[in-house]
Amino acid sequence: MKLFNQNVSRLFPARKWLSEYQFSSFKSDLIAALIVLAMLVPQGMAYAMLAGLPPVMGIYASILPMIVYAFTGTSTTLSIGPVAIISMMVFAALNPLFPVGSTAYIEAACLLALLVGIISMILGLLRFGFLIQLISHPVIQSFIIASALLIALGQFKFLLDIPLKATNIPEFIVSLSQNFHRITVSGMSFGLLSVLLLFLLPKFIRSEFLNKVLPLLLVVCSIVLLSLWSENNLGIQTVGIIPTGLPGLQFPTWNLSLVQQLLPSAFMIAMISFVESLAIAQATALQKRDDLNSNQELIALGLANIVAGVNSGFAVSGSLSRTVVNADAGAKTPIAGVLSSLFMIAVSLYFTGFFQNLPLAVLAATIFVSIWKLVRLSPFIETWKYSKADGLAMWATFFGVTCIDISTGLIIGIILTFVLLLWKISRPHIAVIGLIEGTQHFRNVSRYDVITTPTVVAFRVDENLTFLNAHVLKGHVITEVSQNAELQHVVINCSSISNIDLSALEMLEDLNRELAQLNIQLHLSEVKSFVMDRLVKSELTTQLTGQIFLSHYQAIQTLSPDMLVE
Repeated sequence: MKLFNQNVSRLFPARKWLSEYQFSSFKSDLIAALIVLAMLVPQGMAYAMLAGLPPVMGIYASILPMIVYAFTGTSTTLSIGPVAIISMMVFAALNPLFPVGSTAYIEAACLLALLVGIISMILGLLRFGFLIQLISHPVIQSFIIASALLIALGQFKFLLDIPLKATNIPEFIVSLSQNFHRITVSGMSFGLLSVLLLFLLPKFIRSEFLNKVLPLLLVVCSIVLLSLWSENNLGIQTVGIIPTGLPGLQFPTWNLSLVQQLLPSAFMIAMISFVESLAIAQATALQKRDDLNSNQELIALGLANIVAGVNSGFAVSGSLSRTVVNADAGAKTPIAGVLSSLFMIAVSLYFTGFFQNLPLAVLAATIFVSIWKLVRLSPFIETWKYSKADGLAMWATFFGVTCIDISTGLIIGIILTFVLLLWKISRPHIAVIGLIEGTQHFRNVSRYDVITTPTVVAFRVDENLTFLNAHVLKGHVITEVSQNAELQHVVINCSSISNIDLSALEMLEDLNRELAQLNIQLHLSEVKSFVMDRLVKSELTTQLTGQIFLSHYQAIQTLSPDMLVE
């Protein structure tokens, strides 16, 4: 029974906080839900538009996914729903296949969400949560910045009221040059004014609450303004008629050929959604004392995307801005997310008509202002100063995303990260070490004033020994042997070696035999237990001409006692 309860708690995390839920928590959750709602309504519609979908689909994607995640996820504050980067990836995946906004495009968006959900579910059930570690933070950071730049550029077609393409920067520049003559003062005034208001007003408004709901206030004011005058007279594009009510649950139409076309994009979206959501959840996990489980998060995100796909929504993920606001507003449990979704149901049933005069330029302005904050150059400079390899991966990812497309750029970043990692492993730091006088500590002879002896040379390998780097260690030993005719002992300090593969083991066996022919003994020191277990299974321990010492000091004490200073 105890094991059963543990499994239920793992698959249904809500069981714990539901059993301890109190009314005092409800009041906090209700306030947080109302504040998040003020952001969710304009963001949901704006991100649907960014994905090339009807704005109402942003509302649909904000309802069931959040409710499902609330009862299956492990974060108490993570807000699930439409987000800018995922919307951009949806657009990038579907734009080459179907006309934007067409029935086939909408059906494909639902199918894409369903595939993302299925992939996430499978990865979670197979306990593939460790996949988050396969994408380095610099690559993810560069991907987010590059995507944010493309998203911001993509809003200019609504802000300037001209047809523009922004799949990548070269395409945007060409498109802008071709349509620049179409820009009119009346067409761009509404959008640019909205951007200025969203940028400038927070500097004069001291109320944190007003700053958070400012996008919603701008939406309401713009709707009222356009309701007072005829849309045709102002010449401003609006959202238009939004269907009232909620869609039924139904699986999107699909065929095998379409699934095969969408699978690569679905996998990329699933990975980015998982990485982004878990990173956001971790930002508030310590404060809220959440016990995050990466595998359960994959399952929860999978279920959220599945219900989005069968409920006329599109792919969803964790939202950084709404999650931070949710946590800062005092949300105690995932009930805050459930309440936000229930309020969104009310919007779908009773208030969609109110939003039909909402200018597209205002939605574009809310996206532009919120996303532009992510476009920063400083992370590239700081990373390059710290690590040229990470900096190279960041720049390659950035140019891949902005000059080719989102998925290709991310793949370039991931591949380059692995190539640089393999390059680093294949070139391990190997130091000849000596004794610091008056201590039992050994340091690099090229960095410290240490004591050495011509009869003993000691190496410290600062990396695991594998087929990638075993030959490098052997090369260092050969160099030392060739330069020292008095050499009698070679000691390998294994304190930094946590693993050794078969190729490296065979290298040590060969090295042991070759040194024996020169009357030089091979010794090991400070071998970790796991590595020792590997050595015991081989012939090295029985054929070793030297000894295996518990500490490096003990090795030098035995092999060259005259070197030690008492």
